[in-house]
Amino acid sequence: MAQVASVDQVLEQVKQKFGFVPNVVTEIAKSPAALQVYVGGSKAMGSATLSPQEQQAVQLAISTTNKCGYCQAAHSMGGKVAGIAPADLDAIQAGKPPQDGRLKAVVGAVRLLQEKQGFLSDEDVKSLEGQGVDRVQLYELIALIGLKTITNYVNHIAHTELDAQLRP
Repeated sequence: MAQVASVDQVLEQVKQKFGFVPNVVTEIAKSPAALQVYVGGSKAMGSATLSPQEQQAVQLAISTTNKCGYCQAAHSMGGKVAGIAPADLDAIQAGKPPQDGRLKAVVGAVRLLQEKQGFLSDEDVKSLEGQGVDRVQLYELIALIGLKTITNYVNHIAHTELDAQLRP
């Protein structure tokens, strides 16, 4: 059985990855179990078929739907770093489809999943497949919804202060 890292070890790993420990991660760390779920899940998404650019766009869309200003700022910044066009980031935050065709497909899929709470019809799935979003990617989108919901809701409860590193 693998040994679970201590909170301090996990926070050090986060610091190594980002150069700082985001305030939301510090807040989540009040529950070592929640921290392990969030950080472990985020790490697992590194092997997803969705590209980093697609993941940033999707997380921005989820955070916009969930009205989480902290995560919107974080994923706007992350999206810029990943190379998403500013116009596409603005569109996603406005609840509109991005111009980039692939981002439009994955953002549309995650919005549909959220709107229908996962109850996609066979026709929905076929339509998404026709746009290049397969079942594997749908499940990865569901995983991102779960991970972002953790941070979005923690931020709603804690009124987490936006880190200086995430400000424009």
